[in-house]
Amino acid sequence: MFICISKNDRIIFYNRGEERVFPRSAGIIGREVRFCHPPKSVDTVLKILEEFRKGTQNEASFWFNYLDKLIYVRYFAVRDSEKNYRGVIEMSQDISETKKIEGERRLLEWE
Repeated sequence: MFICISKNDRIIFYNRGEERVFPRSAGIIGREVRFCHPPKSVDTVLKILEEFRKGTQNEASFWFNYLDKLIYVRYFAVRDSEKNYRGVIEMSQDISETKKIEGERRLLEWE
């Protein structure tokens, strides 16, 4: 699941996957990102965006337990060819099952 955030901190795209970690509606398009996160995480999100904007960071990752799931969230700065800040890709994923993986699978197995 991912969200695209403009250089002006507005939501410009999100995917509508059926297995979204956090439900979203089309009403978030155009909304400031600060109004799309729980109050306790807004300061962290704004800090990430500010560091991306300043060019001091390009990626931020964290994980937490939510509704019996382990959620992995990653933010990536989007920059143009001259390294100017253009926005952010925010990705969230339930990695509960991923953490259980052991050994190797080297071939594609769809069945």
